[in-house]
Amino acid sequence: MTQLLDPPRPPAASPEAPSPALRTARRKAVLHWIAVHSLGVAAALFFVLPFVFVVLTSLMSDQQALTRDLIPRTWEWDNYRRVFDTPGFLTWWRNTLLYAGVGTVLTVVSSVPVAYALAKFRFRGRRLSLMLVISMMMLPPQVVIIPMYLFWAKQLDLSGTLWPLIIPMAFGDAFSIFLLRQFLLTIPDEYLDAAKVDGCGEFRTLIRVVLPMAKPGIAAIALFQFFAAWNDYFGPQIYASENPGAWTLSYGLESFKGAHHTDWNLTMAATVLVMAPVIAVFFFAQKAFVEGVTLTGVKG
Repeated sequence: MTQLLDPPRPPAASPEAPSPALRTARRKAVLHWIAVHSLGVAAALFFVLPFVFVVLTSLMSDQQALTRDLIPRTWEWDNYRRVFDTPGFLTWWRNTLLYAGVGTVLTVVSSVPVAYALAKFRFRGRRLSLMLVISMMMLPPQVVIIPMYLFWAKQLDLSGTLWPLIIPMAFGDAFSIFLLRQFLLTIPDEYLDAAKVDGCGEFRTLIRVVLPMAKPGIAAIALFQFFAAWNDYFGPQIYASENPGAWTLSYGLESFKGAHHTDWNLTMAATVLVMAPVIAVFFFAQKAFVEGVTLTGVKG
């Protein structure tokens, strides 16, 4: 009877119900996530849409290319075969692979010992040597192109070939040396000391200890050099322009564009074929590339 006469009590608050402060914090977190990712999506579209436009145009017919249509009416995959059938295109491809591949290997092999010496050795003139490397980075190639061309063309008679561009890479690259030196500074000296205590000399320490730990930095300089050689237009124009058999893709693409200046679908197809290897290499090696660049410069 007493229970029937008692007024109903309000339900107790659920211990799992979020407080107003918690709901506000969650709402702010969601809005922050949307703001950050919307900017990222917008930035991604800014860089991707031109490439998408090039790919779609490369698959259009001659009549539809560069019209208001954004999607091909008929997908002309045969455009890529027509590009490969262009006289000289496969030669340009082979020359570019030779230039970029051999040049990258020579740059890495010659730059690693110099960077290791500047990072880990203590010798008189070490700071001066580093300043010389940095000053070489600031020197534009156009400043020394005339004496270098006279040397390679007149003294060694190598004009019309890519060897004046490949051979100098066997003597190191200033940017690669500096970048790798900064990365090697992040490797503790204790690892090197332990290897020397075990009986390793400097060369063996470099091969067995430093190189495995420096893979991200080496990958970074290799990718930088490969991209620079693959996209190089100035060098082949100076040394190989007189010999079409020594042209690279970057220089040959300009000739292709001049021969097909009204066939924009073929020009775009050739552009895609030139860009595709670089995009593929960066896609598969981006983790090592980003890690190498990020860890560079931790110490000074």
